[in-house]
Parts: sequence; C-alpha cells; structure tokens
Amino acid sequence: MKQKSKSVLEFDKIIGKLAEFAETSNGKNEVLRLDVSSDLDGATFRQKETAQALSIIIEKGNPPMGGIYDIKEYVKRGSVGGIISLRGLVNCADTLRAARLVKNYVLLNNKEDRDYSMLEKLCMDIYTNKDTEDEIYRVIISEEEIADDASPELKRIRREIQIKNNAIKNKINQIVSSSAMQKYLQESIVTMRNDRYVIPVRKEYRSMVRGIIHDQSSTGSTLFIEPIAVVEMTNDIANLKTEEKKEVERILLELSGMIGAVSEEMITNQEILTKLDFIFAKGKYAISINAVEPGINDRGYIRIKKGRHPLIDPKIVVPIDAWLGDGFTTLIITGPNTGGKTVSLKTLGLFSLMGMAGLHIPAEYGTEISTFSAVYADIGDEQSIEQSLSTFSSHMTNIVKIMKEVDERSFVLFDELGAGTDPTEGAALAIAILDTLHDKKIVTAATTHYSELKLYALNTEGVINASVEFNVETLSPTYKLLIGVPGKSNAFEISKKLGLGQQIIDKAKKTIETDKVEFEDALKQIEDNRIYMEEKKREIDRLDEQSKKKHADFIAKERKSLEKSEKLVDEANYEARKIVENARKEAAEIIKELRKLNLEMDRDKNRRVNDLRQNLNDMTKQLEDNNKFTEQIYEEDNYDTNGEIQKGDAVTVKSLNQKGFVISDADSSQNVMVQLGLIKMKVKKSDLIKIKSDEEVKQKTNTSRMIKLKTSSINPVIDLRGLNLDEALLELDKYLDDAFMSNLNEVQVIHGKGMGILREGVTQFLKKHKHVKESRLGSFNEGGDGVTIVTFK
Repeated sequence: MKQKSKSVLEFDKIIGKLAEFAETSNGKNEVLRLDVSSDLDGATFRQKETAQALSIIIEKGNPPMGGIYDIKEYVKRGSVGGIISLRGLVNCADTLRAARLVKNYVLLNNKEDRDYSMLEKLCMDIYTNKDTEDEIYRVIISEEEIADDASPELKRIRREIQIKNNAIKNKINQIVSSSAMQKYLQESIVTMRNDRYVIPVRKEYRSMVRGIIHDQSSTGSTLFIEPIAVVEMTNDIANLKTEEKKEVERILLELSGMIGAVSEEMITNQEILTKLDFIFAKGKYAISINAVEPGINDRGYIRIKKGRHPLIDPKIVVPIDAWLGDGFTTLIITGPNTGGKTVSLKTLGLFSLMGMAGLHIPAEYGTEISTFSAVYADIGDEQSIEQSLSTFSSHMTNIVKIMKEVDERSFVLFDELGAGTDPTEGAALAIAILDTLHDKKIVTAATTHYSELKLYALNTEGVINASVEFNVETLSPTYKLLIGVPGKSNAFEISKKLGLGQQIIDKAKKTIETDKVEFEDALKQIEDNRIYMEEKKREIDRLDEQSKKKHADFIAKERKSLEKSEKLVDEANYEARKIVENARKEAAEIIKELRKLNLEMDRDKNRRVNDLRQNLNDMTKQLEDNNKFTEQIYEEDNYDTNGEIQKGDAVTVKSLNQKGFVISDADSSQNVMVQLGLIKMKVKKSDLIKIKSDEEVKQKTNTSRMIKLKTSSINPVIDLRGLNLDEALLELDKYLDDAFMSNLNEVQVIHGKGMGILREGVTQFLKKHKHVKESRLGSFNEGGDGVTIVTFK
C-alpha cells in the first residue's frame, strides 16, 4: 500500500519532472531511485542539501555539469593495462575537466554569509589533474583522429607517407597523361582499389601495360591495373601505415596508463559528480516551481501556507492554507463536487512525501511538514470491471489493507470515505474508521459529503471540520480551503439559482429533519459572516496601503523641497564667487596700469592716477561687500588655529580670498608655494590663514544635515518590490543604518511574495546585519509573508 499510495498521490510524476533537471545519465538514475526518509535527521539533511544547491544556483547561475560521462568501463580497462578507445579517452578527459570546473564553481568566490558546507565537503574530495586533461586534448583531435604532433615519431611517419603519396600521384599522373598510354586506357583517370592507385586499361591491351591487376569492371572489358612503376612506392606506404598503427597504439596505451594510474580517483569523482548532479537537480527544480525549504518535525504537525500543487498549471492553481496535527489529529473536509477537496487532500499527502524526500515545497515561508513512517492514501475511483469490484468494494479493499498496516506514526488520507453504498451505513462506517484512527492518535485527513461526519467533528475533541469555498452567485467553486468551517451542501441554493421553483424547494426542506435544517442554516450564517469579515479586512488593508503611500509621497516631497533649497543656496554662492572673481580681475588691471605710470606725472597723469585709485577703491568696496555676501562659505568656524602652517595644510590666501593647499615648505623669505585649483603660485606665509579642508567641512555639514533630516523624516517602512536582489540589499543596508540612527525600535521591510528569491535574500541578509536584533515574517494583519518585521538592538 505504501508504494501504491505514492502512485495515487502522483509522487512518481514529481520524480519524473525532477529527473529532467539532472544533466547526466547517472544523475537521472539517482533521481529515479529517490525515496522518502522517515527519519527526522535524514529528511532535514536532504532539505539542507537542496537549500544550499538552490542558494548557490541563485548566486552563481547553473553549475557546469556538462561533459560528464559514465567512465567506469574505460577506467577499468586502463587500470588492467588495456588500451582505451579514442572516444573513451576523450570522455575521461571531459569528465576530468567537468570535475575541475564543478569544484571551482562550488569552492571559489563564495560570500562570507553563505553556507555551502555540504556541497563544499563533497567537492573537497574531487580529484583534479589538468596535466592529464591537457595531454589527452593535445594528442586526440576527435573521436576518430590523433594529432600529427602526438609524438615526434608519428609526425615523421605521417610526413613520409605524405611524401610517398605525392610521389605516387605525380608518377601515375605522368603515366595517364602520356600520349603513348592514352590509346590503352578506357578513361584518363586514376582510381583506388584495395588502398592502391590503379588505372582503367582496356582488356585487349593488357599485355601493353606492365603492372598488377587488382580488379575488373562488371562486363570484364576494363582491367584496373597498378602500374609497375608505383608498386614499390605503394608497398613503402603500406609499411609506413603499419608503423603508424603501432605508434598510435603505443600512444593510446600511454594515455590509457595515465587514466589507469588514477582509476580509483576517477571512480570516486564519478560518484561525487553523480551525487552533485542529483542535488543540483533538486535545487533547479525548486527554483522552477518557486519552492521554499519547509520546516521539518517528527510530531505529526503539518502547516501549509499558500501551498500550490506542483502538477497544476501555476497560472490557474489556487494556493491553499492548511494545518493538521497540532491541537487536532483528524481533518474532515466537506464541500461540493469539483470544489477542490481531492486536490487539497493530495496536496497534503504529496507535500509530506516531497518534504521527506528532501524536495522543497511550492508554498510560502513558514510551511512545515512532519516525517511519518508511511503515507497511506485511498483516493480516486477504484472501480474494477476485471475483478468484479464495485467502487465501494474497491475502496474498502484498500481501506482494509491500510488499517492493517498503519501505526501511530502514519499519515492516512481518505477520499469520499464511506461513499458508494447506503448513505446511513456509509456514514456509520466512515465515523467508525475515523474514530479508530483517532483513538490511536494517527494523523488523518478525509473528504466526505456526509453531514453525520460534520457533526462527528463538532462533537469530538481532536477532530475538526474544513470545507472548500463555493460561490453561490456564480455557481462555481473558489478552491479555497477553510479550516474550522464545516462545508454547506448548497443544494437548495444552487437549485434555486438554476430556476427550480421555491414551492418545490420548500417541500424538499420539509422532508429533512428540523435539526438538520437548523444546522445547515447555522452553517450558512457562519459562511456569510466569514465572507463579510474577509471583505472588511481587504478594505482595511487597502486603506492602510493608501495611508502608507500618502506618507511616503509626503516624505518624498519634503526631501525634494529640501534638495531644491540647497540647490538655490549653491547657485547663490556660485554667483557670489563669480562677482568676487570679476572684482579681483578688475583690481589687478588697475594695479597693472598704475605701475606703468612714471613717477614724474603731469596734471593729466595725476588726474588719471586719481581716477584709477578711485576705481580701485570702488573695486575694493565691492570686494568687501561680496565677501560679506559669501560670509556663509568662509565662516570663522572653518578656521583651524591649531599649529603653524605646514606643507599639506588647507589655507585661504587673504589677498585673493581663495582656498588652496600648501605644497612646499617656507623658504628663507617666508614664501611658500600654494596650489590654487590648476594654478601654482608663491605667496607670503603671512598672507595665509590655515583652515579646515573641504572634506572636513563638507562632512561636518552633511552629517549634521543628514542626522537632522533622517531623525525627523525616516519612514518606518521600506518597499523593495521591483528591485533585483543586489539592488534591494544595497537599499536595505543603507535604510537600516538610517533607521538605527533615527532611534527606531522596529521597521517593516516589504519584499512581496513572488518567487521567494527576494524574500530569501533579505532573510539571510538580516541574520548577519550588525544593527538587527531579530526578524520575523509579518502576521496576518501586518502583510503576511510579503513583509518582514525587523527589531533593532
């Protein structure tokens, strides 16, 4: 029954899909041998293997598993002194190369916060020998050809063969083209027979052409004769080819010996590579179905969060939430046909098998499964015409086998328990079977249409109802599984919606016992209340989202306004510097003109001097006014009065009001060389004021401004949706520093649900962050699995 149950739950189909991701024949065979582990440590170990494979594939891409072959037979031949074929040697070299690449893929360039210990332990034992790889690739060009440079002797032999061939071709072409020979030939061509050059000679001229006959035409009118002039040279080529064959065999034997010398290491490599191919196949399959690593326990507790059946089209599958084994051990699912009861049941069973086999589960984080000694399932229409069994008999045959084999660590699944017979008797049998399993505390899930089983669940501790939701308005199921809510028949509502008269429906209700009618009415009221509460919750979530968006927009506008103000200040400062520079240039021109004047000045020259002095005074006044305007740039707070001015100090040249750096020590006249932008100039030391560097001033200003801004406007929520993993982690790292500086105790990180790659990356990042005390996934009213709540130290 255990193996049959796996087939019923379609575990074999999962194995088939998993095998498609293995890249080697040995890896595929390893996948096909995969079975579940009932041991907690075994299942946990397998899950960690898969998790590490998934993580490294996301970080580095698919592993280089191409070029791995089954080389056991080749290696065995080499180890006993045999000659390995060209193809076998190339396969051995390819496998050695693949082993080296896989080893480097796993062991090199790993981030410190990543744990690949299981994969690294396997790869540490991989044997690499690049010299052997290179030698085989150097010698063997393809599976049919050895390179001329494989050895000096082989190169010499092949060169001589080429020379002999050319000589034969030249000689035989001379014979064919000679006018004396033309009349004896059937055609003026050269052909090959038995690897020897021959010419087609007419039969009647046989005696006119000396040579060896190798063949004749089908009519006998043409003889293919090897001219005596080339016989000896052809014999020489035959001898050289024999030498070539021996040299090739010697080379192959040498290469085979190199493989044979490391036969044990090569066999170990193949075993490790097969294991790695199997593990990486699990990781790639997990990515393809957007699966997560489930928690594992051995208490019989199952919790599935947004679980998606992996064999249903992802575009149409409806995720389910289900839990079992904690507070109750028996789950009874009711609801209409085609409503999703059987799919929910299969999902519970299949997820358990996948988890125990080390496969990740297509669900959300927080999903947990248990190890069981066995998973039993009686699902589907088991009617057998050949065995003359009805649906009921066939189901009961399976149930009898299950009841004999189960133990307290089993997980049992029944579909339409008790169906196919008299409803009263079927319900009684169903209750008896469930009660027997319940008494043994065996985890059980069953689907049914019987109202008696709903009442049994309501009146029995440790047994709970569940139902699949049905939309009466659209007359279609929603496929949502509702734990704790018994399913309603909906027969009357559906009939009314389809047009059946109210009078007929009322008559039907009268035939049902009053307590059953009241029970169904109560279920309807519960369902209506549940739908109302869900609608209200969605409305609250929508309003909360709008509020957060408005808050974020406000902060963005505030920052934009602040940036605009800073830009205006910078522009004003720039304009002020321009005015100062222009004034300085004009002053310099005035001084230049003054120096050109002679000491003996006439009245006009004196007037000119006075005018120039007046202009100089005006420029000086303008310079002073603009210095006051730019006072915000050169605040006294920026002066550095500590110590004498030395080489490398930042300074302001008082006469020019320019900042620069001292690039030389003072000379005997107390002059120093100062770098002002692109200009170097000698300045009196007394004309300098030591100041703080731009970097120090900027750092101080920016720090105070940033602290002020961040402490007043930091958002307790960051939204990383739409970013790739690297971009998201950069944004998150900066945000966490800002939030920590702002003395926030707790923040929310929105990463969405999606394929889970971003959420996994964020979770791993938060575990290592210096400011984070703890992190957890959001609760139901905080955004669920799409949000992580972070608490600071």
